[in-house]
Amino acid sequence: MDKNQATGLMLISAMLLAYLLFFAPKKEEQAAAEKPAKAAAAAPAAPAPLDSAARTRLLGAFAAAAQGTAETVELRNQHLTVTFSTRGGRPEVVRLNEEKTFFEQPLYLLDKQSGAIDVQLPTQDGRKVKLADLYFRPSAVQPVTVGGKQGKQVVFVAEVAPGQQIEQTYTLLDDSYQVGYNLKLMGLSSLVSAEPLTLNWLDRVRQTEKSIKQNRNHSTINYYLAEDDLGTIAEASESPETQEVSTPVKWLGHKHDFFTAGLVAGNEFSKGVFKTTVDLNDSTFIKTLHSSVQIPAADVQSATGAQMQFFFGPNSFPVLKQVAPEFERNVYLGWGLFRWVNRFLVIPVFNFLEAYISSYGLIIVILVVIIKLLLWPLVYKSYLSQAKMRVLKPEVDAIKEKYGDDQMKVQQETMKLYQSTGSSPLAGCIPMLATIPILLALFQFFPNAIELRGESFLWATDLSTYDDPIKLPFALPYMGSHISLMTVLMTISTLLMTWQSNQLNPSAMQGPMKVYSYLMPLIFFFVLNDYPAGLTWYYFVSNIVTFAQQAITRTFVDEDKLHAQLQANKEKNKDKKPGGFQARLAEAMKAAQEREVEAKKQPQSKKK
Repeated sequence: MDKNQATGLMLISAMLLAYLLFFAPKKEEQAAAEKPAKAAAAAPAAPAPLDSAARTRLLGAFAAAAQGTAETVELRNQHLTVTFSTRGGRPEVVRLNEEKTFFEQPLYLLDKQSGAIDVQLPTQDGRKVKLADLYFRPSAVQPVTVGGKQGKQVVFVAEVAPGQQIEQTYTLLDDSYQVGYNLKLMGLSSLVSAEPLTLNWLDRVRQTEKSIKQNRNHSTINYYLAEDDLGTIAEASESPETQEVSTPVKWLGHKHDFFTAGLVAGNEFSKGVFKTTVDLNDSTFIKTLHSSVQIPAADVQSATGAQMQFFFGPNSFPVLKQVAPEFERNVYLGWGLFRWVNRFLVIPVFNFLEAYISSYGLIIVILVVIIKLLLWPLVYKSYLSQAKMRVLKPEVDAIKEKYGDDQMKVQQETMKLYQSTGSSPLAGCIPMLATIPILLALFQFFPNAIELRGESFLWATDLSTYDDPIKLPFALPYMGSHISLMTVLMTISTLLMTWQSNQLNPSAMQGPMKVYSYLMPLIFFFVLNDYPAGLTWYYFVSNIVTFAQQAITRTFVDEDKLHAQLQANKEKNKDKKPGGFQARLAEAMKAAQEREVEAKKQPQSKKK
């Protein structure tokens, strides 16, 4: 481990310490994670039916449609069961048939207690009429064919007056997570104003995963603008957040860690308001999401109506790609270069492997091997550069001894030695820097990979969350009341790698630098103890493969032959003047030395 790598270790340690101080979970959140879930908090109850006077006062011309009895209608396919209420003609309960919570309970993305979807009509006389106050007459569930695909459809109609109706149509195709929604106002132009309609969606997220912290911090609202820009509310924010957009919105997504409940506009929503709030003391509803988008009046009053698509399904990259442009952004893969690495390297390889291998722990092992093979040329180049530094070290030490305290001369002569032998201390770092995008991309991939959800391996019952074979009778700061064995293995293997590097380069790591090199793996242990077992298993396997890779690489590098080659280069280039970067660097060092000499002369001149 050379000085450049040691400096990197110090920087990483400092960043991780900053994480522990400023971004670690608060005590309230840790307490919520450890205590059993409280009884369900008060949820939004369905509004009571209006009496005759209240109907007329609040609804005006729409009062006639506010009488009836609430009934339910169900659409179902292999993925979804959607229950609609005739009061409001709206989805009331959505269950994912093939999924369960970590606690083996049915998984709902919408239910009567946790949320509500409603549309509000602006009237000519200034009222705001909610469809939830109106009763709709449902049709019989009918088979339907859309785009060559089979499914089922139900139509809800509210009679405002003869020839004046509100019609809502829902379509659920076979083998689909999408529910087609069409809202049409017929003969109501004299009652409804030209202002946009407002669709409000209240969503109180329940805990569905083992880690309440991860579940809460991965739940948020994403939305996509017509100008092809993704908007999102910070996932881990514990303060109320509100974002208002005045430009058209293409879709919105309420992301529940590994699942999303979303709405896609057939055309565009004219604008939107998105809010999130958190109550750390509430372990039943761990985050509240609220979206409000405006539907252009011209769309709902057209012959075809306003066409939209609800989505209730898993955050599976291939599934989300089929929903709408950029809808797969609900799977967070990092930003910039890291996202591209995940999208075009990690996910294709991962999806290819899972088509043939059922064990996801084994898939991770193979993924490590593939990535290590791809990076092997860079690793070899880095090791070769470090070997050059080792064999040249006696000559560098001789230069230091010869010129003593004249650091500028030491640097000049050392640089001259490196140039003449064709070596560079930076050559060992630059190839390793190229591996960082993959390392950080995987740091984002594993915590968001639904493929790992519920998949067991060795003692880990779920690779998408932390493994906890060692449970503590008390909670430790930052760690909680468990110890992840995967993280322990990762930490031990990292410490062994650090020890091996220090043995190979004993002079590069001395004093505080050596302490820092061993401190970093320990910091990682505290930070990653409650991260997904799939991530720490990947790091552990990566360390083991790195041991093997380094052992094999050493067999290809004969340091005696390398030293002879460098001496031959030195003899060959002894009269050669440096060029390019080496020349510019030498000029800069010479100029610095001249300035230093001038600075020493000035005090002497003043004394005279």
